Amino acid sequence: MSTDVHTQRGKWSEPHVPHRGWSCVGVDDLEEPSQVCEMCESVDIRYVHYMEHPDYPETLAVGCVCAEHMEEDYARPRAREKDLRRLAARRKTWRGRKWRISHAGNSYLNSEGFNLTVYRGSEGYRIAVSRRGTAQRQAGRKWYPSEEEAKAAALGALIWAKTHL
Repeated sequence: MSTDVHTQRGKWSEPHVPHRGWSCVGVDDLEEPSQVCEMCESVDIRYVHYMEHPDYPETLAVGCVCAEHMEEDYARPRAREKDLRRLAARRKTWRGRKWRISHAGNSYLNSEGFNLTVYRGSEGYRIAVSRRGTAQRQAGRKWYPSEEEAKAAALGALIWAKTHL
């Protein structure tokens, strides 16, 4: 039996690949459409939903529409993608933030009830975040080669702190 190439829809056409019952295990913003959806194999995607299924051995990187069908949920994938879009927009404005210099000579920024500090250490720059008005503080483990890279990464520290401190 010959199969018409024009009716193929990637893994949707493969009988051994489950079509429903998938779970999203993560999302990522590639910053531009630069990867082909691994389910339909026909759409370039920017926002990647990583999908897993108990009856399939691989994690698939898919676009929003395929994620909706695989999860049988038409709200959560769009909400995840909306959050990624909002974060991408926030990253653009974050780089323009005006940092101040502390008495100790470290760059710092107060935002949303938190104090973010970028300080120099033996292997480069690190970030510390504290909830203002409390003793809750967390120093990052990751080293950044430049102060600018640490300041850019401080947005992630702020987002983390909002749910953990």
